[in-house]
Amino acid sequence: MQKKVLIIDTSILCVYLKVPFMETCGTDRDKWDYDRVAQKIDDEIRQKSLLVLPLATLIETGNHIAHASGERYILAKELAEIIVKAATAEEPWAAFTSQSELWSEENLKKLANEWPKLAASKISIGDTTIKDVAEFYTESGFKVEILTGDGGLKAYEPKAIKVPRRRR
Repeated sequence: MQKKVLIIDTSILCVYLKVPFMETCGTDRDKWDYDRVAQKIDDEIRQKSLLVLPLATLIETGNHIAHASGERYILAKELAEIIVKAATAEEPWAAFTSQSELWSEENLKKLANEWPKLAASKISIGDTTIKDVAEFYTESGFKVEILTGDGGLKAYEPKAIKVPRRRR
């Protein structure tokens, strides 16, 4: 059975952490609130999915927390706990080091070359790198889901690559 990777976007992580004024995301027809996000993440953990925190999600969520009203310190500590789990690959979190090749000189040049065209279509550099993380895990043989309230980013969710079975 193909292992599943759940890539968590900023919109969902902000809902999960209950960042003020970011407690919901998505459209009216596909609204995500804390209960729905927590249930989805719990379901994925029970199914042994690997949770992936892209660097863009970490940075963007940290920025939202730093500018939030209310208990920034408490929110920052909650995000910090997730960062430590991802840094140490504590289940169910994937290690940040798994994504390190995406930040190589070659891949950064590729991002610099491709992103301006995407930016012209209103696709942020954060979403572009999240798309790249999704493609990286798909090419590594995982079934990938981008958990996001952003329909534009969701549209970049890669289709599963069928890994051929070895003949015996």
